[in-house]
Amino acid sequence: MSAVHDSDNERVADWDPYIARPGNFFDELFVKLKPECEELIGLYEDSRSALIPLAHLFQEHEGYTSPNALAAIAHLLGQPLSVVESTISFYTLFYRKPVGRYMLQVCRNLSCLMNGAEEIMAYFREHLGIGHLETTADGLFSYEEVECLASCDRAPCMQVNLRFKYDLTPKMIDDMLAAMRAGTYDVKPRPQTKAPERRWKVEAETGRKSAGGVGVSNPNNAGGVGDRSGVIMLDRIVSDTAFAARSNERLAHEPQLRPSTGDGGHH
Repeated sequence: MSAVHDSDNERVADWDPYIARPGNFFDELFVKLKPECEELIGLYEDSRSALIPLAHLFQEHEGYTSPNALAAIAHLLGQPLSVVESTISFYTLFYRKPVGRYMLQVCRNLSCLMNGAEEIMAYFREHLGIGHLETTADGLFSYEEVECLASCDRAPCMQVNLRFKYDLTPKMIDDMLAAMRAGTYDVKPRPQTKAPERRWKVEAETGRKSAGGVGVSNPNNAGGVGDRSGVIMLDRIVSDTAFAARSNERLAHEPQLRPSTGDGGHH
C-alpha cells in the first residue's frame, strides 16, 4: 500500500468497526490483517495475551502503532482502549508517532561509552542534523540514543531497524548513511504510511482530568515529598461519599485507619 497522509488527529482514532469507508487506508488494512489477527488471538488461552503480537503486526504494516491500530486491537480483544494504550505506552519498541524509514539506535551505556560512543553519537547528530528522538526533514532517518544493547564485546554498537551493527567508526557511519540514501543498504527500510514530524516523542497528557484530579496543584503527579497533590486526591476519595462508594481503598471504608488531619486540613 502506498503512503497516505490522513487528516485524522495523531492521538485520536477515527476507525469504526461498523462503518466501511471505501478507499480508506486503515479500513483496507484492517480487512487484510483481520484473518492473521484472529489466528494470533487463537494461539492464546487468554485473548489479551495477543495484545503485543497484534501491536507488532500493525506496526509492521503502518510503521507505528497508530490510534486506529490501538482502537482495532481493543475491539478485537474486547478490551477497553485504556488497557491497550497503557500497555503500548510502556514499551519503547512501539512507536506512537510516525518515525523514519530507518530507526538508528546508538547504545550510550558504559562499555560503549568507554569505546567511543560519545564520538559516534556526536558524529550521527552532526551528519544527520537532528538530535535524540528526532527525525530528518525527508522522513528517512529517526535517531535515538538508547540504553545497553547487550553487545558489550563489540562496542560501540547500534541497531538499525533492530538489526545489530558492531564496532562502529565514522567511516562505517558514512558508508551506512550513503547506502540508505541510495536504497542499497542491507537492512530493509521500515514502512511509512504517514509523514513523520521532527520529534516523535509523545509528551505527557496535559488535557482534561477526571474529577479526582481537578483542583489539585499537579494532577500528573501522584504526590511525594514537597508535593501535596496525591494527598489532596486521597482525601477527596476518603471524605467524599460519591468517590468513596466506588473505591476499594481501605481508608474509605475503615475510618479507624485514617491518621489525624494536619494543619492544612489533610490527612
